[in-house]
Amino acid sequence: MIEKNLDYYIHLPYAVRIYPESGGYTAEIPDLPGCLTCADTLSELWEMVEDAKLTWLEGSLAAGLPIPEPSLPPLKEPSSELILWLPRPLHQQLIERASRKGISLNQLVNATLSENIGLQVS
Repeated sequence: MIEKNLDYYIHLPYAVRIYPESGGYTAEIPDLPGCLTCADTLSELWEMVEDAKLTWLEGSLAAGLPIPEPSLPPLKEPSSELILWLPRPLHQQLIERASRKGISLNQLVNATLSENIGLQVS
């Protein structure tokens, strides 16, 4: 049986909703009630989301509160998969930038695209 400790929960794929605000962004993790944060830029926001998630999980574990696991998206939502072919130098630069920021390549691409076209990411 898997031990459901902090390490277990921190690696679960919780959905994050991002809302553009005047002068920045707000993010929430809907499956973790009250878990939200804000930042001036999307790249800062991802760091803040991870910190908010960690703090929420640590507090709930310490208090012995139940921690919900990520809910599944409704079946009628379109696929969020995108296959994209990039020139190798661009791909390498993106990998290096994500590594420097301490985020995944997927997070970097989502943040960059969202910031450049001004769309809300869920």
